[in-house]
Parts: sequence; structure tokens; C-alpha cells
Amino acid sequence: MPTFLMTDPDCFDVCYQINPWMRPGAWSAASLPAAKAASAALKGALKAAGGRVETVEAVRGLPDLVFPANAAVVLDGQVLLARFRHPERQGEEAVFRTAFAGLQRRGIVSGVHDLPEGVFQEGAGDAIWDADRSFFWVGHGPRSSRASVGVIERTFGRQVVPLELASERFYHLDTCFCPLAGGFLLYYPPAFTAEALATIRALVPPELRIEASDREAAAFCVNAVNLGEQIIMAKAPSSLRRKLRARGFVLTEIDLDPFILSGGAAYCMTLRLDRTSDPASALLAAE
Repeated sequence: MPTFLMTDPDCFDVCYQINPWMRPGAWSAASLPAAKAASAALKGALKAAGGRVETVEAVRGLPDLVFPANAAVVLDGQVLLARFRHPERQGEEAVFRTAFAGLQRRGIVSGVHDLPEGVFQEGAGDAIWDADRSFFWVGHGPRSSRASVGVIERTFGRQVVPLELASERFYHLDTCFCPLAGGFLLYYPPAFTAEALATIRALVPPELRIEASDREAAAFCVNAVNLGEQIIMAKAPSSLRRKLRARGFVLTEIDLDPFILSGGAAYCMTLRLDRTSDPASALLAAE
């Protein structure tokens, strides 16, 4: 069963700015109830798609704890804990370490690993497993160090493909890059350096590449959760609906505007815990 980690949004707010999307001035008294409703809707959509959800408790003073995609990289039960670049998020590290220790005791994960000193790496937001190609796409630049690429390769014993991000607006790989079932790739080309774009285009044939427009990327629709033919994402422009439906995907759209005020959406709000490098197991999980 696909298993996801989410965080109780009870202490979420937008009170500082560490990326260009964050808008503290737009946060209001009505924002928290809307955020709670959006988080519940996302959790419901994951369960309706056949998944189950583990929940981390909210912690006052750590509003971005609601984005556990940045907590760690997880594959084959092994967990590589994140190290955050910005001080505002560094308090999350101890919370997630405790959460993963509990998951290990319950047998949901089997091993927990640390990054070397001085290496920043912000979890699955910058290390996305491509089940169809059996390797990690690893983003680096605004948040994760270039040195994290080799650490991920050594920790998991799997091939990694580094991609340098070119813009602070798309500060994590998951904001602009989403491998989909069947080998498709939804991505936003302006977020990448010329070298990274050349790498993507060398490894993904044109018929499998789905390019997001400026409007589609700004709606945080590339930051999506994919389970087989199902894609769970923020409210999408009609142009993106047409592109994805034409490839056979079924969309579940959720109003995630309160979280977009902080620069995150569906993928950021979840961390997949059951990913496996075994192709047969991955196929069964997608069905």
C-alpha cells in the first residue's frame, strides 16, 4: 500500500520569507482554517487513491513542518535525513529525526542515515526517485549542495542524475519537475540551467516530455503526487488538464492556496515512505 508522511497543519502559518513565493502579508485569520481543510482534502485524496497516511504532530514555531517532502530521502526502507540551509527550518531536523525513529521501531522504515557535516540536502524535494528509469533525479543549487549528489548515490547504491536549478523561484526540484507513470515527465524548462535541460532531454524522449507553461508552474501544479494513472495536484489551469488527460491521466485537484502562500503544494506536503528500487514491487504499488 502506498504510504505517505504528512504533518498536522495546526501550527502552520506564513510568518517569514525564505523563498520568493512566501507572502506573510497575505496570511489572515481565515488562512489557518482554510489550510486545515486543504490538508484534510489532500489526505482524503491520498486515501481514496489507495494510500495510507502517517502523521507527524504540529510544533509551534515550525510552520514549514507541513512540508515533510523536505524531511528526508527514502528508498527501500532506508532514510537519509535532511539538513536545511535556512535557520528558519533547521528546527525541523530534530522533529523529523524523532518521527523516523518511531517509524523505524514500527518497521515502516528500516534504517536512518545522516549527511556528512557541511552538506545541505533538503530531502525528496531535491531527490526524486524515477521508478520507470530506476534512478534518482537530484536537484542542487538554491537549497541542496552539489556535494549531496554523491552522498545520495553512496547511501542508496543507485544511479543519480544531477540537475542544477537556475532560479530562486524554483528552489527545490519538486517545484518544477515531476516524473509520472509510464515514463512521462512533467517539468518547467526555465527552472533549469542549459546543462540540466540538455541532460533531461537526452534521457527523456520528446514524446514523453510534458512542458509546463509559466502559468501552470506558478499554480504549483508540477508539485504533484502521482499514483499510476492518478495525479493529485493543486487547482490546475485548463491547459494543463488537457495535456495530462490526453496522456491518459486522471486528475484530482485540491484547493491548496494556503500552502502555495508558503511556496509548496501537494508533493511538498507529503513524503512517500514505501518507495522501492525493485521494479516488480514498484509496478504492484502503482496498480
